[in-house]
Amino acid sequence: MKNIEFKKLLPYLAAIVIFLVVTIAYFSPLLEGKKILQSDIVNFRGMSKEIVDFRAKTGQEPLWTNSMFGGMPAYQISANYTSNLIGHLDKVLTLGLPHPASLVFLYFIGFFILLLVMGVDPWLSIAGATAFAFSSYFFIIIDAGHNSKAHAIAYMAPVMAGIILTMKKKYLWGGIMTAVFLSLEVKANHPQITYYLAMTAMLFGLFQLIQSIRIKELTPFFKSVGVLLIALVFAVLTNITSLWATWEYGKYTIRGQSELTSDKGNRTTGLDKDYATQWSYGIGETMTLLIPDFCGGSSSAKISGNSKIVEAMKTNGVPDGTIAQFTSQPMPFLYWGAQPFTSGPVYVGAMMIFLFVLGLIIVKGPLKWWLLAATVLSILLSWGHNLMPLTDFFLNYLPGYNKFRAVSMILVIAEFTIPLLGILALKEISDKRQDQKHLFKGLQIAFVISAGVALFFALLPGMFLDFAGAGDRYMQQQYQLPDWLMQAIRDERLRLLRMDAIRSFVFIVLAGGIGWGVLFGKIKKEYAFIVLTVLMLADMFTVNKRYLNNDSFTSASRVENPFEPTAADSQILQDTLPDYRVLNLTSNTFNDAGTSYYHKSIGGYHGAKLRRYQELIDHGIQRDIQTFAKTMSTDSTPVLNMLNTRYFILPNNDKQPVAFPNPGALGNAWFVSAAQMVDNADAEIRALNNFKPDSVAVVDKMFAENLKSYTPSRDSGDFIKLKTYTANELVYQYKSKNTGLAVFSEIYYPKGWNAYVDGQVTPHFRADYVLRAMVLPAGEHNVRFKFEPGVFIIGEKISLISSVLLIVIVLVMAALEFWKSRKPQV
Repeated sequence: MKNIEFKKLLPYLAAIVIFLVVTIAYFSPLLEGKKILQSDIVNFRGMSKEIVDFRAKTGQEPLWTNSMFGGMPAYQISANYTSNLIGHLDKVLTLGLPHPASLVFLYFIGFFILLLVMGVDPWLSIAGATAFAFSSYFFIIIDAGHNSKAHAIAYMAPVMAGIILTMKKKYLWGGIMTAVFLSLEVKANHPQITYYLAMTAMLFGLFQLIQSIRIKELTPFFKSVGVLLIALVFAVLTNITSLWATWEYGKYTIRGQSELTSDKGNRTTGLDKDYATQWSYGIGETMTLLIPDFCGGSSSAKISGNSKIVEAMKTNGVPDGTIAQFTSQPMPFLYWGAQPFTSGPVYVGAMMIFLFVLGLIIVKGPLKWWLLAATVLSILLSWGHNLMPLTDFFLNYLPGYNKFRAVSMILVIAEFTIPLLGILALKEISDKRQDQKHLFKGLQIAFVISAGVALFFALLPGMFLDFAGAGDRYMQQQYQLPDWLMQAIRDERLRLLRMDAIRSFVFIVLAGGIGWGVLFGKIKKEYAFIVLTVLMLADMFTVNKRYLNNDSFTSASRVENPFEPTAADSQILQDTLPDYRVLNLTSNTFNDAGTSYYHKSIGGYHGAKLRRYQELIDHGIQRDIQTFAKTMSTDSTPVLNMLNTRYFILPNNDKQPVAFPNPGALGNAWFVSAAQMVDNADAEIRALNNFKPDSVAVVDKMFAENLKSYTPSRDSGDFIKLKTYTANELVYQYKSKNTGLAVFSEIYYPKGWNAYVDGQVTPHFRADYVLRAMVLPAGEHNVRFKFEPGVFIIGEKISLISSVLLIVIVLVMAALEFWKSRKPQV
């Protein structure tokens, strides 16, 4: 009896062991104490430094930071929502593995659970989990540091498992699984991936509805929908703080609607169209799903020593030393796809493409049509501006779709659906419930199609392709490349495609052989599935190593402390004033958070900065930067001065950063002589073109009520100064002979900031497009600004109650199931 029970458990234990071994093998430098130097995490350490320091000092959440873009909520930077107790399950599921091995292990486990729910043999489920987990994009984003994205992707499969289990009339456990995993999915905090998961689930529901109508079983369908809605409510309530805060904040970011009326053709109710579609997958580039280096791979790859490029350089007499230097560092020469640049292709595995095509032929029922529709839709939408009519429709009419950028990311749906249908196809082969001739014919057709395409590009890659990229002309000018070298680059791109096409052909042949062996009983299916798993690893493990490998790792100390202060940083840090801003012109100012590690930066790095601040960058800050570059004077830089830009960091003759003090910075706050009322946002932004922020405040007429008690005046003895500063609380002392209008060089955000004069709540309003202003009573008083967002205070209470309730439900049901299993059978 014990042997029988162990035999049943063996594949599940084997799965965990295989997933662990493969994960640890891939990330073996972790065993040496090394870590991956992820560019996005480097930026994260910069942008979150003030928040982390505040948290360490006080044990509280600041929920706001002034360290980049003048100041912004911390909800999508670094905020600990500790009341969702479901989040602790994440540590259990990852077995305490270090990051990022934990993410890959979750990839494995999640898809394995899904396949088991769908009735797939556990040995075959191991192969399927391997195929999903090693999709190239999932590793590329880890290398880049898109950890929350990877985390959310890992929970896509188990969420769908819960939904499918519920639709199978397993209402209780299906609902619980959905609630728990969807709570973890949302907690991973990548709304774009969760949105794509929702699209996938809605498509599944649509096909289930059609099937239910066809077989006249609507009652179970709507019962399942009811259970899933309850699960959704639990997932939302356990994460209510982050969801509520993000929803509230999102309306004021670049993902919300602009108040400006210019460039209407490019605007949506969310992101501008050109920004949303900047990273659009090329139509032909979609072939990377089958052939990884179809478009050259990464746009920052090292040149191989046996490449056509090196061969041409030797032929044309380039010295060996120059060649060695040329091949020692990543170059942007090989990628020739449609995106501005890329870290690597989306490759789902040649064998999975073959099995996916097979699934389209032999898998029956609504599951096939759901997976096909989701795959096609994700591919079409990934083309973005290359298929603008469809993209326009979704941007304009699908709620929420225009809130997200990098439309190529939607290929995560195809990376989920392709291996799923592929494994279901192999399940059909191994179950042998269909006519053997039909299954064999399907194998033949799928082989001819997939292997035929790979073989065509292996033999005739240049028949329809010229291997010229859109950026080649710029690249040739930038690097001063001779024509013969540009031709060699195109030849190398052809070689790379041909080699990977041959590679894909070979793996398809091997996969076809396994399918044939299982179908005709030439190999025991358990052994076949193990061989398939090994082949999956041989294929995808090696492709992923092109982009995330041991070279990606470095010492833990370098990862934990990525920013060394420059001489300019050290000079500025000697300033004892508590709050001022720095404009760093030696970095990519508005796409780099390194400055924020030491200073409060005019720039920064974030995908959801406040929209008004972005518009100020476009219409004011950039203009002031250009003016300063021409004159090296801040007399005509009113926007930078009102932002209290106390220092510029500039390159000296040796291109080393030096600090340049700005005598025109207006300080933390000041009284103005008058208010200039304007009609709307357009007039407000125009008024900043030529104004004196130290004497006039530009105010939108929507705040006219706030100025009723104000009579323009300013006495020479009036003053206001900052006394104490923390990220979420600022205290000022002022003296004014008359009622005065004060402007504060702090970013206006209406959801959470409260102003107090001598402890009494006092209204404040927006001035100068992005700053705060108040009408202050005469005399000597204190002003305190405090960030007290209700969404956090209320949300955390709701989150705690709902997560406790969900845990109690899970524990009670588990106890009942255990008691039921122990009860003697009558």
